[in-house]
Amino acid sequence: MISKGLFKKPKNELEGHHRVKRQGDPAIPTELCRSCPSCKQLIFTSDLDNNYQICPKCGHHFRINARQRLNMIADANSFTELHPDLASINRLEFPEYEEKLTQATLFSHEKEGVITGIGKINGHEVAMFVMEVTFMMGSMGQVVGEKITLLFEYATAHRLPVIGFTVSGGARMQEGMLALMQMAKTSGGVKRHSDAGLLYIALLTDPTTGGVTASFAMEADIILAEPDALIAFAGPRVIEQTIRQRLPKGFQKAEFLLEKGFIDGIVHRNLQKDTLTKLLALHSIPKGGDENGSI
Repeated sequence: MISKGLFKKPKNELEGHHRVKRQGDPAIPTELCRSCPSCKQLIFTSDLDNNYQICPKCGHHFRINARQRLNMIADANSFTELHPDLASINRLEFPEYEEKLTQATLFSHEKEGVITGIGKINGHEVAMFVMEVTFMMGSMGQVVGEKITLLFEYATAHRLPVIGFTVSGGARMQEGMLALMQMAKTSGGVKRHSDAGLLYIALLTDPTTGGVTASFAMEADIILAEPDALIAFAGPRVIEQTIRQRLPKGFQKAEFLLEKGFIDGIVHRNLQKDTLTKLLALHSIPKGGDENGSI
């Protein structure tokens, strides 16, 4: 069951505070209807609200924000956020970065591009991070890298599995080398967590690109993705402009990566909680046992 009001009244224009208009038709407020970017059909927002923000006609997964995803995956009232007050500063004095951070905060209602914390998935205690698409497209700066690394360190110390939902445009250009350094730092946290024999499951959503793909997103024990998600280091437009060739249809989409063996599975949004529950149950450590399941 979907919690009442889980997907009600989107609060930013990414989720539809613009008007959908067909030629010759009056403008239709997206509080009532939205146009699916895949099948181009008009959909009542109430139908999307009741279907995990998935188009009921073609199955297209609309982007959702981090709080919506947490409400969808974590058990009710089980999630406790870690380090909620960490926020970026303009350490390199990059022009207009302060204004961009302010705009991102107002736009997303979040302080940074990732939410981390401890929660439960059908009773299984986990450490979770969910990247925020509406905060500078989930780009990774110092604070995003720090929060994710701290979460892995907490999970290692408390012997918890990590569940991560990625969505990102890559490393944050306004933080230069300091942002790129987060690739190594987060990878170190993932490695120590892995060395302790603990489980890490990543679920890649649209889009997951750049330095995030080149680090913690693709370092999980089990890598899942949403249908039709763009997963890449350099995006298709950059590659086409570089090699001056047309890329194959569906190149760098989740289905393409599954075929090539880069990910382990594609999971529709309405099945994600059940799928994660089964994986957690299969890999759980028996009480009194070690990481190998020995008693």
